[in-house]
Amino acid sequence: MKYIKYIVISLVVFIIFRILFITNFWINLEHKASDVFFLLRGARETSDNIVIVEIGDDTFNTLNERWPFPREYHARIIENLEKAGAKQIIFDIEFTERTNVNADSKLASAIASYENIILSGKLIRTQYNNSIREQLLSPIPLLIQTGTKWGTVNISADPDGFVRRYELFQKRAKEIKLSIGAIAIAHHFDIDLQSEEIHNYPKFFKIGSNYIPKVTSKSALINFYGPARTFNKYDYADVIDDSTFTTNFEKELETNLDQYYGLADNFKDKIVLIGLTAVEFHDTHHTPFFSENNQLMPGVEIHANFLETVLRSDFLKRFPIIPYLLFILFFTMLLFIVNSLIRPTISVFINLVLIFVYIWFSYFLFITKQMLIPILEIPVIIIIIYIVGLVTQYIQTVRERKFIKQAFGQYIAPELVEELIKDPKKLEYGGVQREVTVLYSDIVAFTPYTESHSPKETVDILREYLTEMVDIITENKGTLDKFVGDEIVAMFGAPVELEDHAFYACKTALEMRQRMNELQEKWESENRDPFEIGIGINTGVVTVGNLGSEQIFDYTAIGDNMNAGARIEALTRDYETENNIIISDSTFEQVKDKINANFIDDATVKGKKIIIKIHELLSVK
Repeated sequence: MKYIKYIVISLVVFIIFRILFITNFWINLEHKASDVFFLLRGARETSDNIVIVEIGDDTFNTLNERWPFPREYHARIIENLEKAGAKQIIFDIEFTERTNVNADSKLASAIASYENIILSGKLIRTQYNNSIREQLLSPIPLLIQTGTKWGTVNISADPDGFVRRYELFQKRAKEIKLSIGAIAIAHHFDIDLQSEEIHNYPKFFKIGSNYIPKVTSKSALINFYGPARTFNKYDYADVIDDSTFTTNFEKELETNLDQYYGLADNFKDKIVLIGLTAVEFHDTHHTPFFSENNQLMPGVEIHANFLETVLRSDFLKRFPIIPYLLFILFFTMLLFIVNSLIRPTISVFINLVLIFVYIWFSYFLFITKQMLIPILEIPVIIIIIYIVGLVTQYIQTVRERKFIKQAFGQYIAPELVEELIKDPKKLEYGGVQREVTVLYSDIVAFTPYTESHSPKETVDILREYLTEMVDIITENKGTLDKFVGDEIVAMFGAPVELEDHAFYACKTALEMRQRMNELQEKWESENRDPFEIGIGINTGVVTVGNLGSEQIFDYTAIGDNMNAGARIEALTRDYETENNIIISDSTFEQVKDKINANFIDDATVKGKKIIIKIHELLSVK
């Protein structure tokens, strides 16, 4: 039943936290934690297959032009890059509006001359009267009339404003438009994309032989290679400048070799992305590396990071959700049971080690397997379960304290109750072998007494007698085992071990005798008939513990030595003694230096075949 309780509580904790873990607040925290892993890993070297031609602040100063640049400039860029042997030229610049016919025609002519040009468009979403309107902006028809490919450049951020994923397509109604990144990948691997589609499977996208793990229905994770400016960048103005942008062939024709810069050589067989990086365009974004240099990353470099990720098959993957949830559920149950059973001082150490190991393991998977698993969920669960375990243990301790005080408060000494509270396991169901001293006290001829007195008289005098006797037992660190009619059964040395249990039993018997004498005088003065008692004491090994059922608590002792104690008490009827107290030889041997006693006889006790020595207890020394 106890473990079922732990399992139920674990399930409740699991459900509550699963609800928490799917909130935007928590998702943002997990994202921040994964960003830390990027920072710890640091920037990585790129493959040099991708270069960026940037239109930055320096570009405007050099060209002394305002945006938008004349489209003849872009035409010249295409021509220069083609001469340099660029494998792909991707414009992260939107040509969605007409300019003058002559300029547009020159750009269209340059684009039509080559098959490796990719242009940009965008899906615009606006809210109007509580509805979302979508508009797909494409390059002007003049630029794409010859079949030039174009794709979307939409960049989506997570709820915290950071970009961590790349959308491979945009969907408008039933129309699907691929991103420039998806088109560039297809082109790189000579894949026909006439259908303008990619294979969209439940767990991945497929472009040719490239399997790209999904993170949403239309996006994949970007395995960023570093902060802004990680990729090789060249200024747009330098590329357009024929005096500096020379090829190897042109170099051989140069007479003044001092003016050769060799810039064109850096574009051979490369994927070239052309985009805006100047601050005024606001095409910059937060990425996991933002906190490293507090630089926002231009959109063109985000496209570059995605392309590099795919070309190197350097994909980030998320751990499968179903195995992960099953692991969390099992881990929660196991951890809750462990935390509920061990001491808090030990569990806090175990939990701290588990947190450290899990975070280290998460980072290890990230840097070696490119695997992302939730970083904070397990540590938070560990902390919460530890707290819940502490609360559970506290509640359990309070209940145990209350139960122990209720069960034993009236039957054993307060200091023994406190000992039990410190170690409640002594009261767990089942018995143990232990040496104790048992004391039996019985009223002599009680049946005739009850027959000659009214029930009220009998109950009143019996209650007074039992109350006084029990007080003496508890004051001497004894445990009241039970009342059997008028008989008192007590033991010394259980449930809390007592070193001088035999002596305390003898001392108790003598004090009971003394108090009995006082009660007899009192009753006679009240014109009530007194009665006599006999006391028997025996020491030996018994089975002691919670020996009731699982439903009923009954802390008692059983065994041959318990029976012997009862039989010794019965001998007080057969032998005339001063105090009516008889102890066994096993008790006498343990206390002979502390008491005064007289040997009585070698007696045969009912139910025992052997003869035992019995002694008359007189006093303590």
